[in-house]
Amino acid sequence: MKLVRPYPKQLPNVVQFHCSMEMTKFDIKNYLEKIYNIPIVDVRTNIKVGKFRKDYGKGYIVKDDDIKCAYIVLPKDMTFKYPDLFEGLKKEDEESMKSLDEAKKSFNDYLEKNKERTDVPSWFSI
Repeated sequence: MKLVRPYPKQLPNVVQFHCSMEMTKFDIKNYLEKIYNIPIVDVRTNIKVGKFRKDYGKGYIVKDDDIKCAYIVLPKDMTFKYPDLFEGLKKEDEESMKSLDEAKKSFNDYLEKNKERTDVPSWFSI
């Protein structure tokens, strides 16, 4: 089972999963209740038909796999908040921006130092 964000926005107590085609509503409900201890009010399933597209390399038509979507309804007092996957990357972005700024500064210093030496190749510096 794979947790996905629903395309038309759902209520805060509705969660969407992509699951195996062999799983029934009862299997999905038992799986979430027994393993994750989540109280479930209702389970609704939907099968999305895969797209037909032309394979550019060979020229024949290919059909993508069908996907079974399960909409899980939690009790009214429970809300589901999707996890922020990029929370840890913000700190890494700040560090990488600092190193990028230092690299830009050293490159500009190099250009200023060799500004008057147009006849000397750039790889030859003092």
